[in-house]
Amino acid sequence: MQDTLESHPDIHWPSGFSPIHAHSFCQAQAFVHGPSVRAFSLLNDVERWPEWVPGITEARFGTLARTYEVRFHEHLFEVIIGEHQPPRRLGWSVVGGGVQLYQAWLFTETEGGTHVVAENVVRGPAAKVIDTLSPAWAQRLNSLWLAQLRRLSATAPREENT
Repeated sequence: MQDTLESHPDIHWPSGFSPIHAHSFCQAQAFVHGPSVRAFSLLNDVERWPEWVPGITEARFGTLARTYEVRFHEHLFEVIIGEHQPPRRLGWSVVGGGVQLYQAWLFTETEGGTHVVAENVVRGPAAKVIDTLSPAWAQRLNSLWLAQLRRLSATAPREENT
């Protein structure tokens, strides 16, 4: 069982994917310059993930609405958007490669930018093995996502009405 004391109280978890049921759980937070709509838009543009998300080499629309297929470190994953409340919340389920994952994002506007929280709940046989071999893997991955999001948000062109 994972230490869930770090879970943000405003994150919404789908049934069966709460941190208490995880083989791996992590949270990362960052301050991102610019409005939440900018950071939210970058994350929501799944087809551009290969340009900036470490390890993703392919991303395309799936066969159903609000689904995507993503190639991450040579494994194909199906991504299903579970929560989509622009520009405040975003969450998706990911299945493939021996793991089931739910990644939740929370965006809170602050003076001068946006506070972003990303949390992962990972389950499955591959998650157990990876977590045993490298307990900090999920935390490093979340931190890389946030670092890239921070960089892109700071350099993104300003949108009108934001």
